Amino acid sequence: MNSSYQLRRFDRVLLIGAGKAVGTMAEEMERMLSHRINEGIIMVPKGSRVKSRLRVTDMVETSHPLPDHRGREGALRIAKLVDEAGRKDLVIFLISGGGSALLPLPSGDVTIEEKAELSESLMKAGASISELNTVRKHLSQLKGGWLARKTYPATLVSLILSDVVGDPLESIASGPTTPDSTTFRDAEKVMKRYSVWKNAPDKVRRRIMAGVRGSIPETPKQGDKSFARVSNNLLGSNRDVCIAAVKELSRAVKVRMLTSFLEGEARFVGSLIGSIAFESSQKLRTGGGEAIVAGGETTVTVVGEGAGGRNTELVLGACPKITELQGVSLASMGTDGVDGFTNAAGAISDGTTLQRGEKKHLDHVDFLSRNDSYSYFKGIEDLIFTGSTGTNLNDVCIAVIN
Repeated sequence: MNSSYQLRRFDRVLLIGAGKAVGTMAEEMERMLSHRINEGIIMVPKGSRVKSRLRVTDMVETSHPLPDHRGREGALRIAKLVDEAGRKDLVIFLISGGGSALLPLPSGDVTIEEKAELSESLMKAGASISELNTVRKHLSQLKGGWLARKTYPATLVSLILSDVVGDPLESIASGPTTPDSTTFRDAEKVMKRYSVWKNAPDKVRRRIMAGVRGSIPETPKQGDKSFARVSNNLLGSNRDVCIAAVKELSRAVKVRMLTSFLEGEARFVGSLIGSIAFESSQKLRTGGGEAIVAGGETTVTVVGEGAGGRNTELVLGACPKITELQGVSLASMGTDGVDGFTNAAGAISDGTTLQRGEKKHLDHVDFLSRNDSYSYFKGIEDLIFTGSTGTNLNDVCIAVIN
């Protein structure tokens, strides 16, 4: 981050934010700047308040991953606050993953319920976070650069933690303070690609098609004057998590970092990582140890009614590749402490996982077919529970081979 600001030059300093990590981010901002922050509003997931030590900033707890009316009320308050900001005001915007759902202000006559319905359909169909956010941006009054438009001509500084593979700023929390390169046509294509267009709410389809025809304005693009006084600053990403994991593991074993760009269908990615762990185990028969680290965000195409998330499904997909291997263990978890719609961060497995499941009459193939990986690992007591971690930097998968 290269920008510097003399706070005495501003009449007011306003603190706003949305995302799973902004509670802890706001605490740190208040620790440094509480004497200068005039007003603040942040949007966080329900349950975050217990960790809050905020004195100036108002923390609004709302629903995630699907938006609710409390989120809309908080988003309206933020929109009003930045609308009233003047040229001599500084707005600090804290952004992390989860911000899209936590800052819901639908455009036109689209309702919160309709937007939530569409988001859920896309998630269950296996859309990536970038694809999901392409649609969200074109149904929002704040995302896709619109918040920057509302804030202008105040100075706007965004501090960002990335939960999107590759760290494209316009996709993180749907890019409320960055130029948007996507279009209404792109949003339509995403919805059709995942076969949700025909069953989408009528008002959603009408809104998207109005944008395609040019009847309503596109999201702000590169070169828009709204971004002249905006500074977007990436503070952390999944690569940082992977590097930290490598550093810690290297105290005990040799470590390979595969990638921080892990994507794809969770169960198949798990099978691939399991295969890599299997090959490593064959090479290490003469002794020694090795760990493998990979980070990113996979997806799950939901076809069953089970409980689970991308991390538990990844680990269950890896199990057949490492079954009966000695000295091999594999875990995958969300850095936010939440995997999908469950209360677990992820799961851990080893060469005995499938055998222990069989003893309890649990068929891993059946559980995978129903997207019920959470229940499988609950049955053998191999879920990982961390609670809310106060950050959100994608997922990390670690395999250890001894």
